[in-house]
Amino acid sequence: MSRMEEHPTVINYYRSRDIDRPVKKILSPSGKLDAGWLRDKCLEAGADDAGFVGIGRPGLTSEKDEILGHFPRTRSLISLVCKMNREPIRSPARSVSNLEFHNTGDRVNDVARRIASLLEENGIWAVNPPMGFPMEMGNFPGKTWVVSHKTAAVAAGLGHMGIHRNVIHPRFGNFILLGTVLVDAEIESESRPIDYNPCLECKLCVAACPVGAIAPDGYFNFSACYTHNYREFMGGFTNWVEGIADSRDARDYHGRFSDSESASMWQSLSYGANYKAAYCMAVCPAGEDVISPFLENRKKYLDDVLKPLQGKEETVYVVPDSDAETYTAKRFPNKTAKAVSNGLRPKSITGFLDGLKLIFQRDKSEGVDATFHFTFTGREPVLATVVIRDRTIEIHRELRGVPDLHITAERSAWLGFIRKEHGIIMPLLLRKIRLKGPVRLLKAFGRCFPA
Repeated sequence: MSRMEEHPTVINYYRSRDIDRPVKKILSPSGKLDAGWLRDKCLEAGADDAGFVGIGRPGLTSEKDEILGHFPRTRSLISLVCKMNREPIRSPARSVSNLEFHNTGDRVNDVARRIASLLEENGIWAVNPPMGFPMEMGNFPGKTWVVSHKTAAVAAGLGHMGIHRNVIHPRFGNFILLGTVLVDAEIESESRPIDYNPCLECKLCVAACPVGAIAPDGYFNFSACYTHNYREFMGGFTNWVEGIADSRDARDYHGRFSDSESASMWQSLSYGANYKAAYCMAVCPAGEDVISPFLENRKKYLDDVLKPLQGKEETVYVVPDSDAETYTAKRFPNKTAKAVSNGLRPKSITGFLDGLKLIFQRDKSEGVDATFHFTFTGREPVLATVVIRDRTIEIHRELRGVPDLHITAERSAWLGFIRKEHGIIMPLLLRKIRLKGPVRLLKAFGRCFPA
């Protein structure tokens, strides 16, 4: 007998109030949510646009299992857009732009929560994952977010990704923040992806980025963006803490970090982490409500929006010996490049392999033409092939082709080496890492993945 069954008076009270009966008065006779009604409620809650997509949509295939892992009852996703004020985002004063990011982010979370509350009040199970932070940091440096808002927004017809990797809304441009609500109900009329990409391919985002994270051909250097723009988040914060731990005394600390850097980290901890750039968003002219000044007078637009960001004197954070370090020195002599670690330290062999494409430096790989085989032993036995050729990288979870260098490594020894907890000499002497092929290729491999 359950504890509730021991208290029939309590059970009868709940039954008398129909507590055990889901209301679901907002469902149509078909048992689905009406899309028109739901959109109206999203706008009433404060969203500027909304779209709906079923969990089975092909555009969500890569996200489906993870979404269901977090909320198994998910049958549909509500994708939300809240627009930001454009001029604050364009300001060279990052305090101004970050205030807009933070305020709009809070608004997105509030809107999503209101919608989830409305659905719950009417007997529909719903979950509103955070717009950004907090995230599932126990998974770091792996995927820490519950749902990929950009993927959901594209599937729900709220825009497409530009070459700067931001979703561009057809009306509001990329001056938006996104949210998602996971719903245990089907929606009668789902949204469909828009049939064009609002991105103008004007390459202003390429010109504005101080670390060269966006290439003219659309290539994206994740490591460059992450190391600088997200300096006060995750890996950058870890690097700062390690700098404190490694400092002998206050004088040594001040030799590593300027007073303004210390103050910036304090501000991040007190008021929320700030983006160092996000210039790619600031200069983007796409979107019906945004494009007119760009079309009317392109030179004035560049003078007013792009050049103040390019000309701003500031510290730019780069991984040493990376493409970003070279790019910043060449393109932005008025900006000071500071070499730091990006703080990305894999905690598993799977994480190491997944992260290779993220930290790959294609310019530094110039001249490398090699196939690397990896045989990992120990608690995480894995076989893998990494091919670096013509400034590109391929990764396969099996041994393919004839290797130029075969690396056999015990899991903990390799991860310790990659995480810079020890050098390579001792593991080689102890045969915990073995090489079959030219040692120079190991150095060439490392040159492609500075961290």
